[in-house]
Amino acid sequence: MSEFKNQWAIILGGSSGLGLASAKKLASEGMNICIVHRDRKSKLEAFEGEVIKMKSFGVAVKTFNKDALSEEVRNDVIEQFSKNSVKLLLHSIAKGSLKSMNAATSEKLSKQDLEITIHAMAISWYEWVQALVKNDIFSNKARSIAFTSEGNSRVWPGYGAVSAAKSVLEALMRNMAVELAPLKITTNCIQAGTTETPSFSAIPDSEKLVEMAKLRNPFNRLTNPEDVADVVYLLCKNEANWINGTILKVDGGESLR
Repeated sequence: MSEFKNQWAIILGGSSGLGLASAKKLASEGMNICIVHRDRKSKLEAFEGEVIKMKSFGVAVKTFNKDALSEEVRNDVIEQFSKNSVKLLLHSIAKGSLKSMNAATSEKLSKQDLEITIHAMAISWYEWVQALVKNDIFSNKARSIAFTSEGNSRVWPGYGAVSAAKSVLEALMRNMAVELAPLKITTNCIQAGTTETPSFSAIPDSEKLVEMAKLRNPFNRLTNPEDVADVVYLLCKNEANWINGTILKVDGGESLR
């Protein structure tokens, strides 16, 4: 019997990339899946095919093609869950500005761009955590995990807003790890290596980052979404109960160089 029987994972931004890979891994291990995503109709057919595959593992799957940043949507989703039923909240929202700080006025990174990016990629995690806590939805020894990146400290043109958001995300993680520990919730970030996902491909000159990553990585390959999904799963296991307040690198050693 799965240790995750009757438990749920809520995955924000789980229709592609790291979020979807994590959903598939957790479903294969017996965890029920709820994905909140925002996709155009043209992408729904492929996603619905992945949902069918997840259901084949005998788990329940809920999907909401709605804006996870909306308070109304957040409340609607939470109403679907009974008390103490959610083992994992996984934040995988990749919505942000990739504007340069040195560009024509109309294309230059603005205060509004920064605010939108930081809210979407950092503060929204905290909002979801607090809503789940308020409604007593988290299960005993629950997990709260968000994805960060090496861009938290390194510079790449056009990545300034996302880099700022990742820094805020990590600061929130550290404080939630301490302040929510009495509620038996562990809080961690996963720093994935360079992974070719739809959000990564949107970064200006991302093909150059790919080539650099292959040279830097001791295994001379990129990180796969499945590499990261495996670690999300490991963090959900009982053996990971004492991992809290950590930025866990899942990059094959890429960031060492």
